[in-house]
Amino acid sequence: MSIDNERINLQKKTLSPRILVVDDEPDIIELLELTLARMGMEVSSATCIHDAKALLQSHSFQLCLTDMRLPDGNGLELVKYISQHFADVPTAVITAYGTTENAVAALKAGAFDYLPKPVSLKQLRDLVKSALSLPPVKIESAGQGEISQQRTLLGESESMRQLRVTIDKLSRSQAAVYISGESGSGKELAAKMIHERSARHKQPFVAVNCGAIPENLMESEFFGYKKGAFTGAEKDHDGFFLTAHGGTLFLDEVADLPLTMQVKLLRVIQEKQVRRIGDAQEKSIDVRIISATHKKLNHCVAMGQFRQDLYYRLNVIELNMPALREMREDIPLIAEAILEKHCQETNRPICHIKKDAMIMLKNYDFPGNVRELENVLERTLALCSDVDIGIEELQLPNQKLEATPNNDAAEVTQVPATAIQVRIDHNLPLQDYLDKLEKDSIIKALNESRYNRTKAAKTLGITVRSLRYRMERLGLND
Repeated sequence: MSIDNERINLQKKTLSPRILVVDDEPDIIELLELTLARMGMEVSSATCIHDAKALLQSHSFQLCLTDMRLPDGNGLELVKYISQHFADVPTAVITAYGTTENAVAALKAGAFDYLPKPVSLKQLRDLVKSALSLPPVKIESAGQGEISQQRTLLGESESMRQLRVTIDKLSRSQAAVYISGESGSGKELAAKMIHERSARHKQPFVAVNCGAIPENLMESEFFGYKKGAFTGAEKDHDGFFLTAHGGTLFLDEVADLPLTMQVKLLRVIQEKQVRRIGDAQEKSIDVRIISATHKKLNHCVAMGQFRQDLYYRLNVIELNMPALREMREDIPLIAEAILEKHCQETNRPICHIKKDAMIMLKNYDFPGNVRELENVLERTLALCSDVDIGIEELQLPNQKLEATPNNDAAEVTQVPATAIQVRIDHNLPLQDYLDKLEKDSIIKALNESRYNRTKAAKTLGITVRSLRYRMERLGLND
């Protein structure tokens, strides 16, 4: 009987997560050891970076808690060391009050999260539980042969490979992420990937289009309300923050938030508490914020359209989504994947793109990025009954074929519809210039079709729905 008990105790000990605590204050080490032991953890401690590295090399750990100030260096050095050599070990730093800069620096260096001093035992327990629930690290494969069930960004270009590596790193952190990039470049997909690979993957992912909510409804939609708080409030409503509790809140087109709402949003993020309209008490929330916009948020700050303090809260780490024209070598892979998906959804034979048509796709600039590519292929499938898609079926706008002397295949050169009317204005930011080019192209197509939107959309190579969206965004419906 005693042998069986010993075997069970040994098995429990083997299965217990091992935590590394790095601090030069004996009282802090004792507090952390007692708390973690009560949670069923095994604890090893070190008082300096040198000893911590030695323990990491000789033992397997599931989490590291380190102080920022250590006798032989800065805690950031240890964070970077673990990120480089033990990527599967999440690290949390312990910082003194008033050192927000250190906390942000630690998150950028690869830390999972941080704990302020004096250490709150509840925050410590929550942090440990979150860190231990992280999915295992996935190594970027050499090819796309192995497709996981999780959604992913397709592409073998260097920029896409690096993007996937960065997303995996961000998923192992609690830091707020700001995703920048042009419309249609996959910002929401990146946000979902970060969430699905994070410790919050079993909790809600709530996506909010900040530009689609009327200003007078923003407070009730974000923070919720109690039954009877105002006319029409027939039942309790939690709002986005409470719905996303424990998970991730994705704020798309965050630059469109009015300044009055930005103030209220900043307070909720800082205090981690929200009060529903008509409620007397605030509720604590645990939400990771990921935000995105196609606009240059720093330009909005400079123009006074976006609060600087909120910008720094949201932009702890920035993730930039490359435009499709910056990774043309990935277009064939992405296009074939889109075709396969739509063909399977419509129960038709898998279609393929001919060589000359693929060259045309690779040379087109795709101002709407992957979203526009999908629209083009979806329209092509609707109009084409053949399994082989050629240039005529694609109907890309304003393209012409030119034979190249050293290539048997025809190359495609893009000719912008507004090449005569529009000249590059070097004083305009890139996105403003592209908006201007897109606006002039739409106006020209509408004039030529006598404002027949169906014909204009066909000329532009986009769907009517996409045309309506673009006209609304560019203010052409007035």
